[in-house]
Amino acid sequence: MNGKTTSWVVTGVGAAVTALGLATGGTIGAGITGFGLAHVVLGTLDMFRPSVRK
Repeated sequence: MNGKTTSWVVTGVGAAVTALGLATGGTIGAGITGFGLAHVVLGTLDMFRPSVRK
């Protein structure tokens, strides 16, 4: 799996976890939502990171 595909997978899993957290609600749901949003942000940032070629 190349780097771009991995970034898309991390972003997609983050979106799914965010939706699960929003559906859960409460304090635990807020924590799950934050965890999912962090994955979305990190996956998106990873897409724009320049790749290192040797």
